[in-house]
Amino acid sequence: MIWKVPRIWEEGDVWILGGGSSVPKQFGIPDDIVKRVLAGESPKLYSEYMLPIHAKHVIGINIAYLIGNWMDMIFFGDGGFFLKHQYGLAEYPGLKISCYPGTDKVSWVKYLARDTSHPKGISSHPSKVSWNGNSGAAAISVAANAGAKRIILLGFDMKLGEGNTQHWHDVYGRRKSGYKDRKGRINLPFTRHLKGFSQIAADAKQMGISIINASPESMITCFPKCNVKDLL
Repeated sequence: MIWKVPRIWEEGDVWILGGGSSVPKQFGIPDDIVKRVLAGESPKLYSEYMLPIHAKHVIGINIAYLIGNWMDMIFFGDGGFFLKHQYGLAEYPGLKISCYPGTDKVSWVKYLARDTSHPKGISSHPSKVSWNGNSGAAAISVAANAGAKRIILLGFDMKLGEGNTQHWHDVYGRRKSGYKDRKGRINLPFTRHLKGFSQIAADAKQMGISIINASPESMITCFPKCNVKDLL
């Protein structure tokens, strides 16, 4: 279903929950719980520790929908993720939003086209997103067009974490140093994912939007960084 982002969060804060491995640390989630999730148990184990943001405006990226149903929106732009998780996503009670071509024909998905005239940065068109090469960065367009005055990025590490973990989960099976391509080479996406953030920062400044990176060790350097504890 082709969609237009409504101004539902005018002048508000919006948290975007990405996939970086720093997320559990930011919420003080015990190591034994993290190990269980990385070993394949449900990410719902994290939910009670993330209680301080349950009442916030939250956009979860991709696998974040498995943590709990308290997020307002789930955003995804990757076709492989959609094909694998479409049945679980369909049952999620919040809004499901995508810029992946073809999801405009899925009745329960709110579809936003990729802004080809502004592929990097923040799209000012409420029916589009700037893709930026990754779902987390694309979701910033959603938050901005929903009226956010301040956007807080969680799990936007853009690097491997402790133990060579790429994510706060192992749903993709890439916990150890990324994953291999068809020729057996390690393929990490971080360099590609980082390319759009300087333009995102420039667009945010022009729009009067503050972006805070609550991933203190993130490789993204164009936003002020802080701990989640400081924000809360």
